[in-house]
Amino acid sequence: MQPKPIKAAITAVGGYVPEDVLNNADLEKMVDTSNDWIVSRTGIHERRILKEEGIGTSFMALKAIDDLKQKVADWNPETIDLIIFATITPDMPLSATAAYVASQIGATQAFGYDLTAACSGFLYGLSTAAAFIGSGRYKKVLVIGADKMSSIVDYEDRTTCVLFGDGAGAVLMEASTNGYGWEDEILRMNGEQRMALTIKAGGSMQPITSEALKNKDNYLQQEGRTVYKMAVSGMCQVTLDILANNQLSSDDLAYVVPHQANLRIIEGLQDRLGVAEQKVLKNIQYYGNTTAATLPLVLNDYHHKFKAGDKIILTAFGGGFTWGAAYLTWAYST
Repeated sequence: MQPKPIKAAITAVGGYVPEDVLNNADLEKMVDTSNDWIVSRTGIHERRILKEEGIGTSFMALKAIDDLKQKVADWNPETIDLIIFATITPDMPLSATAAYVASQIGATQAFGYDLTAACSGFLYGLSTAAAFIGSGRYKKVLVIGADKMSSIVDYEDRTTCVLFGDGAGAVLMEASTNGYGWEDEILRMNGEQRMALTIKAGGSMQPITSEALKNKDNYLQQEGRTVYKMAVSGMCQVTLDILANNQLSSDDLAYVVPHQANLRIIEGLQDRLGVAEQKVLKNIQYYGNTTAATLPLVLNDYHHKFKAGDKIILTAFGGGFTWGAAYLTWAYST
């Protein structure tokens, strides 16, 4: 008889957002915009900003891990095998932020790396963790999604500065003990339109120079309409495919956890899927788009509602373009 495959499950979640709030009234004083315009176009009322000098994304990740470990009865960092850190705003280009985090929490037996897939990074990280655990070689994987978007946003560009905030989330993944956990995934990418959501300078094609800084090519830039259309269609299609592959209807789902990019994108996804509004979880009004942190922050904010066996869809879309959807059964009741 063939042994049953090892299924990976989320066993704990944690999150962190900075204390400093940047609300729409503040932005009205910085750029040509208004609260009504921001809310009607994005659904965002405020976002959190990490203002302290000399600290980066790792600071928020460590705070999220502090929150997570309070929910783990037998927390022992030396038992962590792997740390996957999804981010587009590492502390520095070199070395890996995952290595620093591992040292700071005492994960002396772990290896790890940073994963760059923009807003899809955390979803890709969960997929990778599930595969590592499923192989039987590793038992505990810490997956982090964190971004200090304020470090790459131009606060004179009203098309982007209203959207983004800073934050971090983390989950612990382990082998399932009750049959619930990671069930299925569909992940995609398409680099042909990578310039529609990008930072032009800072890579090998265009190093940061005085000219690049003058042109603000070191800041995030996006073509909003292109991103909106691709995000709605991309997330919707992979989610529908996940449902079909697993003989699920929208009624079977307990919750849908979408990437928190824009409320209109979330509502477009909800309409196309035909899912009841209360099943589509969101916190974008409070945090804005925290990129790789949006999915774990939603899980952290709502995990007290989840019950063992709940069928949950995660879906995200980000620069690259990268996107995907995953189906999991929640492994524990709070």
